[in-house]
Amino acid sequence: MATKIRLARHGHKDYAFYHIVVADSRSPRDVERIGSFNPNTNPAAVILNFDRALYWVGVGAQPTDTVRTILSNEGVLLMKHLNGGVAKGAFSQEEAQKRFDAWKAQKDAKNGKISAAEADKKAAAAKALLAQEVETNKAKAAAIAEKRAAAAAELAAAAQEAAKEAAAAEAEANGEEAPAEEPAAEAAEA
Repeated sequence: MATKIRLARHGHKDYAFYHIVVADSRSPRDVERIGSFNPNTNPAAVILNFDRALYWVGVGAQPTDTVRTILSNEGVLLMKHLNGGVAKGAFSQEEAQKRFDAWKAQKDAKNGKISAAEADKKAAAAKALLAQEVETNKAKAAAIAEKRAAAAAELAAAAQEAAKEAAAAEAEANGEEAPAEEPAAEAAEA
């Protein structure tokens, strides 16, 4: 059986993610699922069963180009290479593990810097958006306060006018003269 390590597409339109599977190259059926790959995140999320991937590469399963890149980035191909050195007697298994751990630490530090820079960029964008929203809210609050002040002034003027009319009506009912402001209003009308 000619086995391949390939990607099997899942997800939906505009949001594809992939299972990393071992399958017969001539059949659509999977023999084993050894991980998943989600290119929609930054950086792309890879979940891989390292031991099973190393086993299948060791027994001769051929990865596709994309899966080869994924396996290389995860260190499976490096560990296969180091295990070949151990088999030839070039160095011990402990030395191979030490070399692999050093490579993995360097890789994780690099990915950590990328993730931290991405998180800082997102935080700065969120802070800028929040500052813009605060300014917009202040402008809206000032406009509302101005409208309320105008409405209160208008209401006070209307109440004052109603009080004057009530005083004039009361004065007429009592037979008194109207207040002094009314003759001025009549003169303005004439």
